[in-house]
Amino acid sequence: MAAAIAPDDSPLLHAQDTLSAGAGLCDPESVHFLVEHAPAQVERLLAMGVAFDRQGDRPALTLEAAHSRPRVLHAADTTGQALVTTLLQQVTAQAHITLLPNTFVFDLWIESGVCRGVCLLRDRQIQWLTARAVIIATGGGGQVFSQTTNPPLSTGDGVAMAWRAGAHIRDVEFFQFHPTALTVPNAPRFLISEAVRGEGAHLIDSRGYRFVADYHPAAELAPRDVVSRAIYRHLQQSHAPHVWLDLRPIPRDRLHYRFPKIIAVCRQWGIDVERAPIPVAPAAHYWMGGVVTNLEAQTTIPGLYAVGEVASTGVHGANRLASNSLLECFVFSAQLAHLRPLPALGSTSPVPIPLEVPTDPTPLENWRTALRELVWDSAGICRDAPTLMSALTQVKAWREDLPHYLQPLSPQHIGQLNTDAQQAYLWHWGELRNLLDIAYLILKSALFREESRGGHYRQDYPQPDPAWQMHTLICGEHWQKTPIQGDRPLHNAPHSLPNS
Repeated sequence: MAAAIAPDDSPLLHAQDTLSAGAGLCDPESVHFLVEHAPAQVERLLAMGVAFDRQGDRPALTLEAAHSRPRVLHAADTTGQALVTTLLQQVTAQAHITLLPNTFVFDLWIESGVCRGVCLLRDRQIQWLTARAVIIATGGGGQVFSQTTNPPLSTGDGVAMAWRAGAHIRDVEFFQFHPTALTVPNAPRFLISEAVRGEGAHLIDSRGYRFVADYHPAAELAPRDVVSRAIYRHLQQSHAPHVWLDLRPIPRDRLHYRFPKIIAVCRQWGIDVERAPIPVAPAAHYWMGGVVTNLEAQTTIPGLYAVGEVASTGVHGANRLASNSLLECFVFSAQLAHLRPLPALGSTSPVPIPLEVPTDPTPLENWRTALRELVWDSAGICRDAPTLMSALTQVKAWREDLPHYLQPLSPQHIGQLNTDAQQAYLWHWGELRNLLDIAYLILKSALFREESRGGHYRQDYPQPDPAWQMHTLICGEHWQKTPIQGDRPLHNAPHSLPNS
């Protein structure tokens, strides 16, 4: 988690690094808001008891790619786990918070252009729940790619639901491909943290040659998109399945102190990082685009808010600066303390109608596998118009076929399912519907942007184009360019967001 808290650092330097990494598409006002509020969020997390690593009486800081100063706080190499554990303890201690585990939300409940609740599946029951405010914090959509560091639940649900509900979506063509994911047969694409390169690890090919320096003077510490394309091109030339990440230049004590999780996972797959390099290749990692929000986390739909990777706050631009994503979650979620909920919705009495639900999810699982391979091959690290158009045609056909497997839900669909198999089928269907929708949005946006910038690389338009230093805004089925927000007060209310 990045924050300018060191004596030789400042929010201004943090902002400059963020803007530089964002390749001209960051909203400066949002970036300055992010970095200026970062130190307070660090203090807040420390007060909660988050066990960041320490150096003396201060949190320890490390350097990551494209940062001009060491400013990344960490808890060994499981920072996210440390944060989630502490926050969950805080949540479960609150008597007024009810958790609904093992629940799948299908859609937002929109009434007269206002978000009034959600449709969900829990304990074999389909329910429509009213709410005075709905906050989407569903993370990313890396599972739309066959190669991803994201967990299985990262199926783009929040972006898909918000788009179907009419919210504005932005910059979804910009996907960050992490350069170094563990690449071993049958192993998940476990992320080998960028921090290992910050500590001195080298990327090498089968001959032991540090090839990344041929592509960028910063070599392993170049921006992520540069390193990912360097690996991609080197693999194309060598026809090898992966390159190697050599951790042996890191002193042994430092290696074990900083990266116990990486060491353990590699050992599980037969790799001793003290004796041999790790086989790695790029994988989809982080989605820069998402649901358009303002500084208060409001979307363009009254009553609907979004926080985290699902949101497009304007801070990441075309290529997120490493470790800014956790910071973004805390800075913008804190804004929800000022949230003004809508008046309660009057009682509703939908008339139940039956829902025929199959029980065999195998066709959906096969479909999902084919979709993920298609999107990786067409909208992965390098893209071009013919491939994108072919993939888009296929995805459109699949989206048209989906209702044959289950009709979309309506507020009248409520009640109990008969079997666990029906619930499992509904869950698979819901995730596949979302994956198809975000695949459609990504492919069409990648085709729309005729340039290369940040995480979006077009082989047929390999250079950035000043005319495209604009956001891609999606309003329903309309794609348009919108200007970058300058150094002036950003949106302060939902109605000030871009109109369709």
